[in-house]
Amino acid sequence: MRSLLKRWEQLPQELQNDSVRPYYEALSRKRGQLLLKRVFDILLSLVLLVLLSPVMLILALAIRLDSPGEVLFRQVRVTQYGQEFRIFKFRTMVANAQQLGTQVTVQGDMRITRVGKLLRKCRLDELPQLLNILIGQMSFVGTRPEVPRYVRQYTPQMLATLLLPAGVPSQASIRYKDEDRLLDSSADPDRTYVEQVLPGKMEYNLNSLLDFSLWQDLKTMVQTVGAVLH
Repeated sequence: MRSLLKRWEQLPQELQNDSVRPYYEALSRKRGQLLLKRVFDILLSLVLLVLLSPVMLILALAIRLDSPGEVLFRQVRVTQYGQEFRIFKFRTMVANAQQLGTQVTVQGDMRITRVGKLLRKCRLDELPQLLNILIGQMSFVGTRPEVPRYVRQYTPQMLATLLLPAGVPSQASIRYKDEDRLLDSSADPDRTYVEQVLPGKMEYNLNSLLDFSLWQDLKTMVQTVGAVLH
């Protein structure tokens, strides 16, 4: 299964560095829990896809009626072992948003549609990621997947976050749930994200690897729901 760790010598060469090894060794002692994590991802994503399909259909219709363009937004991101994949999200911006601004979103971003603003506020735009979880590209909890250009700027230690599949919520996403406000006043949001926001988020992500357990994952999921409702 995708969530199980490869042998150290089978990892991509860039991950075989001294900064990554402590995180690898911590995770390798929990292979049983990693297997259960994947089983949990499969079962829960299947159940939620069935239960939430009417809601997702209504949201898709609202997006289509609100602005022209595709219902789903698909973008290349990076997950376990540096593999690239296409993340699924409900579209919350105008159709040509990537040509009109940066790859990060600031508060009051004019590219966000009316329906998109509501979806982002309630995190409903991430519901299609249940498909990514089901096929093993993502997990319910883990480091948020970044675009390749940001991953190329990872330090050797940050590469440790690629030992596991990318996730939907994480402790970092909870702590930085209002990161668009942090970027709003920046003259160069991309640079601010890479130099200030990303290192802060990575500190939480790396600590989560050392403290990994199914119990911690469940706590993160509950805390995420609380953060959204708050």
